Amino acid sequence: MSTRDQNERKFQQWRDLPGGERRYWLDVSSRSGWKVRYVKEVDAREVTVRFYQEVYNETGELVEVHHKYPVDLGHRKV
Repeated sequence: MSTRDQNERKFQQWRDLPGGERRYWLDVSSRSGWKVRYVKEVDAREVTVRFYQEVYNETGELVEVHHKYPVDLGHRKV
């Protein structure tokens, strides 16, 4: 289990949500101009509730979401 400090160091960007929950994210750019955003949502105790990837094309349009936790649903076109 990660602590709040660990999540803040790893993801660097976050938003506080109602009920003490938080959404962390990290953007990674590819050489081709696409961007992947890793999103981690945690409860008030910093326990991971959801983790997924958002894939954006070179124009910044969301094209795919890959839900990884709690159940890996694979890649889904938007």
